[in-house]
Amino acid sequence: MYIDPHIHVVSRTTDDYEAMQKAGIVAVIEPAFWLGQPRTEVGSFKDYFSTLVGWERFRASQFGIVHYCTMGLNSKEANNEALAEQVMELLPLYVGKEGVVAIGEIGYDDQTEAEDKFYRLQLELAKEVDLPVLIHTPHRDKRKGTIRSMNVSEEHGLDPKMVIVDHNNEETVKEVLDRGYYAGFTIYPHTKMGSERMVEIVRHYGPERIIVNSAADWGISDPLAVPKTADLMRKSGIPEEHIKLVTYQNALTAFGQSGQMDERDWLDAAPLDQTKKMSGNSVLRGGQTPRVEGKTDIVEN
Repeated sequence: MYIDPHIHVVSRTTDDYEAMQKAGIVAVIEPAFWLGQPRTEVGSFKDYFSTLVGWERFRASQFGIVHYCTMGLNSKEANNEALAEQVMELLPLYVGKEGVVAIGEIGYDDQTEAEDKFYRLQLELAKEVDLPVLIHTPHRDKRKGTIRSMNVSEEHGLDPKMVIVDHNNEETVKEVLDRGYYAGFTIYPHTKMGSERMVEIVRHYGPERIIVNSAADWGISDPLAVPKTADLMRKSGIPEEHIKLVTYQNALTAFGQSGQMDERDWLDAAPLDQTKKMSGNSVLRGGQTPRVEGKTDIVEN
């Protein structure tokens, strides 16, 4: 069993869900992020947040995967301060919803004053509602931004074990682990962190507090990055217990601190039934045969 603790499945297809389930992924966490272009109205954030705790949670369940999410104002869109202020008023309405396991992904992009302002406000929100924090480290000046993210988190009194610092690489991992944080790694084709490099990081640093994810989204990315990396670790001689920690247990331990994520959510899940609908809507189209586990009398939809 695998968990992909950072994947933007709202932008993925049902074929991806089916492939993920067949590859052993039992649960996903979808961090709130931007949509490829800046939003211009607070209502678009409201609808997006509602999708994360509503339709997408249902859609994943129809393919045998438990869906969780994180809520936050992403660093890119924090630079529109007027809109960001409105989003901050909206967030408290969503952070307590079922399946919300952290505040995130938040942090820095261009490391501007506005990003710093809204990062700090959301750290305070996380403390108020006692949720973990998922930090997005910047693509540019990554080491500087990663250190700054941790420094500011500690200024606000967050316990490092409640913070997952994501998008790490070889120049950030040691300090993140040394300071007691969870270290997330995004496995992307041709960029960020490749599976081969990930194997060497686990071999060198061990499996404690290391978390592998795909961050698959609307760009060139791979929703099967977690199981593929696990397979490469096996072939490379990484012990099975270490593979389980970095592709399953560490994510469950970190985000399970929310009280919203538990192994029983998938171990004791109801049998798959694609005849179910949400607000009258199905993942199927006319003429398609629903999957109903444990039944032989499948009815045409």
